[in-house]
Parts: sequence; C-alpha cells; structure tokens
Amino acid sequence: MKQPSQAHPSPAPADGLVRVSKLITQRGIASRREADDWIEAGWVRVNGQPAVLGQRVAPDQAIEIDPRARTEQAQQVTILLHKPIGLVSGQAEDGYEPAVTLIKPAHRWAEDKARISYHSGHLRGLAPAGRLDIDSTGLLVFTQDGRVAKKLIGDETRVEKEYLVRVEPVVPGEMPEHVINRLTQGLELDGVPLKPAKVSWANEDQLRIVLREGRKRQIRRMCELVGLKVTGLKRVRIGSIVLGQLPLGQWRYLDEFERF
Repeated sequence: MKQPSQAHPSPAPADGLVRVSKLITQRGIASRREADDWIEAGWVRVNGQPAVLGQRVAPDQAIEIDPRARTEQAQQVTILLHKPIGLVSGQAEDGYEPAVTLIKPAHRWAEDKARISYHSGHLRGLAPAGRLDIDSTGLLVFTQDGRVAKKLIGDETRVEKEYLVRVEPVVPGEMPEHVINRLTQGLELDGVPLKPAKVSWANEDQLRIVLREGRKRQIRRMCELVGLKVTGLKRVRIGSIVLGQLPLGQWRYLDEFERF
C-alpha cells in the first residue's frame, strides 16, 4: 500500500542566516506581517543601522525595536480623505480605482497636525465608513476602528452629513416651486419614507442639504423627485468634522481630540 507523502520543512539556508522579520517572529515579539511593517517604518535596527525588508542576519543577532513600534502598531487609525470625482469609495469596480489608493505618504496633507507616523500597517483593515459615489467629491472617512464605523453608518446613526449640491431645473428656465418644502417633507425612495432633512439655499444655484442617513445616491434621487438635476455634489461635513482646507486628493489623520 502506498504511503501518503509527507510534507518536509524547507531546508535551512546553507549560510545559516535568517530574515530579520522571521527572527522577530521566532522570538515572539510580533507577527511576520507586523515585523515587516516595523522594518518598513524604520523601527527595527541591526548593529545600530535601520533594517531593510528581506535582510538576513545570524540567528543570535541582537535586534533593537523602537518603542513606537508597539504603541503605534496597536493604534487604530481613522483617516479623512478629500475624495476626487472618478474614484469609488469601496472595492474597485468597472475599471475604476478605489479611493483608498490615495492613502499613501505622498498624498498626506502637509498641514496634518496629528502626531501619527504613517506606516503600511495603517492600511490593514482600513475600510470606508460610508459611501460617496463616483460622481461626488468631498469628505470620505476610512477607519480601522469598529466603534467609529458603527457611529457613522447603519440605520441607527444620528450623525449629520452636510452637502453642497449644485442644481439646475430639469426643464431649462423653469425652477420648480416650493423646492425646499418638498425636499424636507414626505419624500420616499423605493417605497420607504426618508428621514427629515435640513435643506436651504446656499446661493442661487446651490443647495445646502443635511442628512442623517445615506441611501444609495440619495441626494441625486431626492432632487430628481422635485424636478432638479444635480450637476455637482460635495460633502463638507460629517458630524463635527469639517472638510475645511483639506486639499482635493489629499488626506489626514483624525486627531486624538477630534470626535464625530
């Protein structure tokens, strides 16, 4: 009877050297992925010099770990992005790039006051807390913190989201009557009544709309119901956090004293 084949461990390299990240893992200091993040962030030193990814050392090599590795790796970050038009909020779809691809050091706002050093571990488990459709721009939140996500999304959220919405009448030259009243009272989408909204004119062709929910393409569909076409939509506030001067296509960390 043929015996089942058994997997054999890979032979050790002839020179006896091991990767720094593997050595950190073997010593129970961090996971392999965390070790790679720490090396990439410059928090691991060998012989007084910063380690590099893939570096191989002797098994008894002394390794120094910067104290920031433990404190910052344990931190769950929330990131605020000024999303441009043409990027989707979540997973890539129909050939369009997801907005999370902008979250890299080159696009971090130079005036970000948060005392957080970026490292690749901040992308792990980072997910959008709410949507902003491909044709819209403005404030988009990404978070690793489930408490933040729960507060911002879902049917029970009480957090306001404020938008500046440029509109024009569907029938050129004929602005529908009582637009504000109709937008704030009694509209339904897909047979479900909408929660009350705050609506006012920001200027002659731009509405300021504040919602406490986020149905798919809600504002565009609301405007269609009252005879308006949306030509531009920008989210400028979520709760107490405003877009402010954050430049288009750039991001910053939610600071420790900021709350939605």
